[in-house]
Amino acid sequence: MSRVPLLFALALLLGATSACSTPIANRDPVGETFPRVTGNALSGESVVLPDAFAGEPVVLLVGYVQEAQFDLDRWLLGLQQLGATVARVEVPTIDGLLPGMAAGFIDEGMRGGIPREDWASVVTVYDEAGAIVRFTGEERPRNGRILLLDGDGLVRWFHDRGYSATKVAELDAFARELAAPASTDDARG
Repeated sequence: MSRVPLLFALALLLGATSACSTPIANRDPVGETFPRVTGNALSGESVVLPDAFAGEPVVLLVGYVQEAQFDLDRWLLGLQQLGATVARVEVPTIDGLLPGMAAGFIDEGMRGGIPREDWASVVTVYDEAGAIVRFTGEERPRNGRILLLDGDGLVRWFHDRGYSATKVAELDAFARELAAPASTDDARG
């Protein structure tokens, strides 16, 4: 069987199994700590989120379905165009038994479409995906979930309604504010 029909069959099977469940309602997790989950960077390293970014802000761009990639790419491009300095990590989050069993196959497909120099900034989550799904909700799965975490893993900014040039500028400004060193007035207490 060639790769294209195999991919199609896998996508059909995954779609059929996920269509049977009721989506978890979207929710705004601002003010809550991101769940501790382990994923794998496409470069091969195991990554524990949010621990891997302790002490620094990070933008997590979470996608639940392949169609979310268009939305996530616009967010990444917008941040790049603004000269954002905050760390950015794409987090393909695929819940369910069958995707977990096909994780290696799915990750290899992603590697085929992502330049090697970006593999470390793509962390796939399978086994613990449910924790992220429950944290943000999964209605309108084509929209990415964009989360700005502070150095303690606390969600300080969140958006799940599709790309917005106004919102990407707001996100960048907030991320710069979080990353700025405390002023001397703040240090004196």
